[in-house]
Amino acid sequence: MEWTGRVDGDGPQHARWHQVVRQDEAAGEHVTLLGFASDEGVRRNRGRVGAAEGPAALRGALASMSVHEGLADGTVGIFDGGDVAVEGEDLESAQAEMGRRIRAALAADGNLLTVVLGGGHETAYASYLGLTSVLEPGTTWGVLNLDAHFDLRDDPRPSSGTPFRQMALAQQAAGKDFRYAVAGISRHANTRILFERAEELGVEFLLDVDSTPERIVDFVECFAGDLDVLYLTVDLDVLPAAVAPGVSAPAALGVAARAIVAAVSAAARTGKLRLMDVVELNPGLDVDSRTARIGARLIADAVAEVG
Repeated sequence: MEWTGRVDGDGPQHARWHQVVRQDEAAGEHVTLLGFASDEGVRRNRGRVGAAEGPAALRGALASMSVHEGLADGTVGIFDGGDVAVEGEDLESAQAEMGRRIRAALAADGNLLTVVLGGGHETAYASYLGLTSVLEPGTTWGVLNLDAHFDLRDDPRPSSGTPFRQMALAQQAAGKDFRYAVAGISRHANTRILFERAEELGVEFLLDVDSTPERIVDFVECFAGDLDVLYLTVDLDVLPAAVAPGVSAPAALGVAARAIVAAVSAAARTGKLRLMDVVELNPGLDVDSRTARIGARLIADAVAEVG
C-alpha cells in the first residue's frame, strides 16, 4: 500500500504517519505494522464477512494522523511489513504464515512493538503462534482482550470465535499456564457455557457495565502486574455501535471509547506490551469511517506510548 495523506509542511513539527512510515527495512528502534487480511474465521463463525478489508482501512485512517517526539524526528521508526492474506478457505496456512511474520518482527533488533491489523478475531491465534515462538523459556506472559465476547467457543473448525480456546488447549498440551483476561464482556452476548468455560480456565473478566475508565485501568494494571510480556488484542465490537458500527456484531451497549482508550494507554504504559492486534473492522459496514478511525486512534495511542 502507498501511504499518502495531508501535508502541512516539512520538518518533524508537521509530521504525520504517512510521512514517517517506511516500507523498505526495519532498522534501529522501531514499531512494526503487519496486516492479516482475513474474514474466513468470521465466515466460519456465521458472522458478516468483510474484515479482510480491515488492514487497508486501518492504514488509511492512520495515514494523516500526527506523530510526535521520537516518532516525528525519526528516533523511533515505523515499519510497514505488508499483509498476509487468506487464500480461499485455507485459514490455517495463513495463520501459520502470519505467525512466522510476527515472530520475525518481534525478534528483530530494536523492535519495540509489533501491531497486527486484522482481520477477524482469528487473527489472535496467528498472534499467539508468533509470540510464543519467540519467548525465552521461563517468560511469564498473558493476553489481555478488550472484547464483548470471550471467544472461547469449542467448534469443530477454528473460527473467529475460538482463538482463546485454541490458545488454552495449546498451552495445556505444552504443560504451560494460560493467562487470559477480558474487559468489556457482555453478559447477554455470551452463553452460560462460555462463562463456565471461562471459570474453568481461570479467566479474569470485567463486564461492560462495570468498565468505567477507572475500573478498566485498574483491571489492566492488576493483570499485567506479575507478567514479563503482555499481548493486547482489541476487538472493535467492544465499543458502542454508534462509535464502531463497522463490525460483524455491533454492541447494543458497549464500553465507552474513553474507557477503551484508557485501557490501551494503560497497557502500553506498563512497559511490557510487545504485541498488539486490532480486529473485526469491517469497512463495508462502517459509517463515515467511524470504526476505522477509532481503531487507528487506539493504535496511535499505543505506538505513541512506546515511541
